[in-house]
Amino acid sequence: MELAFPGIKYELDKTDWYATVDGGSQIWFGGLDDKERTEKILGQEYATIYLNECSQIPFSSREMAVTRLAQKVATKIEGRADGILKPRMFYDENPPNNAHWSYKLFIRKTDPDSNKPLRNPDDFAYFKISPQDNAENLSDGYIETLEGLSARLRQRFLIGDFSDANPNALFDDVTIEKWRMLDGKVPDFVRVVVGVDPSGSGDVDNQDNDAIGITVGALGTDGNAYLLEDITVKAGPATWGKMVVDAYERHEADVIVGEDNYGGDMVRFTIQTANRRANYKAVKATRGKVVRAEPFSSLYEQGKIRHVGYFRELEDELAGFTTNGYIGESSPNRADSWIWVLSELFPGMIAPKREFKPIAYRNLGII
Repeated sequence: MELAFPGIKYELDKTDWYATVDGGSQIWFGGLDDKERTEKILGQEYATIYLNECSQIPFSSREMAVTRLAQKVATKIEGRADGILKPRMFYDENPPNNAHWSYKLFIRKTDPDSNKPLRNPDDFAYFKISPQDNAENLSDGYIETLEGLSARLRQRFLIGDFSDANPNALFDDVTIEKWRMLDGKVPDFVRVVVGVDPSGSGDVDNQDNDAIGITVGALGTDGNAYLLEDITVKAGPATWGKMVVDAYERHEADVIVGEDNYGGDMVRFTIQTANRRANYKAVKATRGKVVRAEPFSSLYEQGKIRHVGYFRELEDELAGFTTNGYIGESSPNRADSWIWVLSELFPGMIAPKREFKPIAYRNLGII
């Protein structure tokens, strides 16, 4: 308020969370993320509603909010011959892919449920603003950071364009955003796992080698899994072994799981050299990356897997998993490590690989 509206006096009610400005107008703050907060909103009527980060808001919640746009307010605004303020909704977002309801409403001008043309398309207008347009209010180096993102993320966070939805994608940006947690309010954990996806990197001359994926996840008392940390590194055993053990101790983890395709004994030795008491479990990749990842796609959609913060590079790798194979730009070491963590947290999700045993047919009289 001091920066944008200097001199405007207001009183803030921190019990029901609304601000009252001179003249009696009120600005209410709310959310549609739990029953109590939703009921508070449904009990009110508003003249204007603003949905912040609508890429994370389900269309059903938007439809619920629009029913509250029913307050009749007298106004002296020029051009309103009837003297009544026109109800409006405002939205903002970092544009997701073009399967999102906001794209259908504002770009295609179609109903997100029926895909039929809107009856009032002129009521849905939009404009695009990029970080460069707001550079004077951003920290030094922020735009350079965005420029260093992958092409997919630059399109969203720097350029501000919707991306093309991949119908075969296993992990959708919209789904990840929907369940992302930014307030740090996580439940108690019943199990914490550190995952490591090793490579053949050494401690020197490893610039061209794959990174060692290292992630930390936990299973909450609510039955949901939480991605807590991604400390993937390009380094040799002496370095990544210590980083894995440090994460194990920092998060008070129950177990470290690591792929043994590069030698389970080597991985075990590396970790237990750093901490001989660390609980290590070797896992073997008997199936391909996509086959291992596919069972967790539905858990993401259900909100059973949630990211605590932003993990751009890992999420970029997840976006490369499709039903037709992995189409990412580089090896998904971060995502592989995370899939190992999820496999440990949800042990029943991946079925063991069955061996094919040919059947010998004898004297059956088959011609």
